[in-house]
Amino acid sequence: MRLDKFIAENTELTRSQATKALRSGLISVNGTIQKSGATQVTEPDQIMFDDELLPWVEENLYFMFHKPVDVVCDHDDANYPSVYQFFAPPYAQKLHTAGRLDADTTGLVLLTNDGQWSHRITSPKHHCEKTYLVTLADPVESYYQQRCLEGILLRGEKQPTKPAKLEVLDDYNVNLTLSEGRYHQVKRMFAALGNKVVGLHRWKIGNLVLDEELAEGEYRPLSPQEIEDLVHE
Repeated sequence: MRLDKFIAENTELTRSQATKALRSGLISVNGTIQKSGATQVTEPDQIMFDDELLPWVEENLYFMFHKPVDVVCDHDDANYPSVYQFFAPPYAQKLHTAGRLDADTTGLVLLTNDGQWSHRITSPKHHCEKTYLVTLADPVESYYQQRCLEGILLRGEKQPTKPAKLEVLDDYNVNLTLSEGRYHQVKRMFAALGNKVVGLHRWKIGNLVLDEELAEGEYRPLSPQEIEDLVHE
């Protein structure tokens, strides 16, 4: 297998990003820096990316996980448990998240070892929508829907948010659908509207809805159809 293909399949890097990483001297094979993506690698070659050993994976893995509160999407965190701690050891070191959630946000997280697939979900150019149930400190105002559709200028940024869809459920709860993923975007949008988010739960990515049978902290494999639908909407 070509080295650049191996990197793209086993990290979140695209093929072009893998090429840049190689040229930057971030990739080594059996202790030797390699800068050519055409280098052939086979198991059990030891391939390191930025001082991290990349495992050889026999098959692509895709999971839906119901993230509890106070759990992070990092492999290591001094303050909170990680989503990876909920997975058996053979999986934990092979997976990465296709999009993160903050520690205080619950709901749908996708985990995979397929870097190309996760890139299609997280890349802004593919516009994969994410839907959140948002609970607010103060009542919903009538102008919120229009402001979300028009785009909201967030503090410290020069460009407004892309149009977002807001569905009012009751005085304090809304569904918000985004096609981009800026830093703390949902919280910052409502802060710009003069409100405060007190509860945040992601329940949908693309057309994939969080399985109601999954309790917090549980996961299940995605079906072949679910895997395909997420990248071919």
